[in-house]
Amino acid sequence: MSTESETARVAQAARKVVQEYNPHSVPLPEFFAACFDAGLCWVHFPLGLGGLGVSRGLQGVADAILHETGVPAAHELNLIGYGMAAPTICEHAQTEELKRKWLRPLATTEDIWCQLFSEPGAGSDLAGLATSAIRDGDEWIVKGQKVWTTLAHRASWALLLARTDPNAPKHKGLTYFVVDMRSPGVETRPLRQMTGQAEFNEVYLNGVRVPDAHRLGAIGAGWQVAMTTLMNERNSIGASGTHRGDGTIADAVALWTQRPDRHTPVRRDRLTQLWLRSEAQRLTSQRSRATATVRGPGPEGSVDKLVGAELNQRIYEFCMDLLGPEGLLYDDYTMRVVSPDDDQGPVQQRFLRSRANTIEGGTSEVLRNVLGERILGLPGDLRADSGPWREVPRG
Repeated sequence: MSTESETARVAQAARKVVQEYNPHSVPLPEFFAACFDAGLCWVHFPLGLGGLGVSRGLQGVADAILHETGVPAAHELNLIGYGMAAPTICEHAQTEELKRKWLRPLATTEDIWCQLFSEPGAGSDLAGLATSAIRDGDEWIVKGQKVWTTLAHRASWALLLARTDPNAPKHKGLTYFVVDMRSPGVETRPLRQMTGQAEFNEVYLNGVRVPDAHRLGAIGAGWQVAMTTLMNERNSIGASGTHRGDGTIADAVALWTQRPDRHTPVRRDRLTQLWLRSEAQRLTSQRSRATATVRGPGPEGSVDKLVGAELNQRIYEFCMDLLGPEGLLYDDYTMRVVSPDDDQGPVQQRFLRSRANTIEGGTSEVLRNVLGERILGLPGDLRADSGPWREVPRG
């Protein structure tokens, strides 16, 4: 539990950074670097690694003060870096030197990170992946293909899950690495979405060499390391706004205000129900964050992600209904590769983008299994893939 002295310490550090580094007159990376040095990026991390060694729950104290400056939040500019890579690096990197090497430029957003997990034949069944890593002295040679990799076209570094022992059961033959995306043999191709954007990519790894020093966790323990990443991912994707009315429901309320000509009692009732569900999710998310404060992100984060994803879709379906025929007017199918600071675009674009919410970061079907087995204690599904990975039938 946090104490008043720890709260005051975090607040004082944040105010000092804002006073000494005016974010409107210094480059953003310099401002973010000052935040890292002051321990404000992840306040629960150790001193010297972007933290203060205090309760995770005090992150909101620092974020609120930094948010008052009006500058973009660093975690929004480097979402995978802040929300997924940093916790995994902090817990599993082999040396303190490597932690500092990766975390500081990640925090400044000078190094964008991506996540090389999903494959064409291993999405929901991530542990069935086929990308191989073969030991060659002090290096590993990686061959395979990854897909749906957000921001791979801009990333300097990537989190990689690869198969190092095809003779072991699929969950036990995996090892986790950090890959330099500028290495020879890394090829990135954009994937066009129905929004016209290309925030996702497919990545080909053609004999990429990765130093063994860049391995996170033990050989064969990649699945356990990946759980650190995935639990943090679902928390960051599923987290709702901190204030009542925040988040995607704000889009629906704003559109309702702008279109009084489309008001009906039925639509008013739908919007009210959506607002109530959003508020319930916000409070549930707060409870999940409070639990994470004590023992780190766990399967409870799957609740946030599951509910949030399906709620987002219902909210934007309501918005499209409210627009009526105008909802069909979307003329921005231009192919373009997006960057983190692109705006969300019109409501029509957000509706199209929301269709991916129940797939990315763990499908809703997978998350229901997680909730049933790990929270409710229900029996697991019958499995036909418990033998060596090499012998498991694959489509």
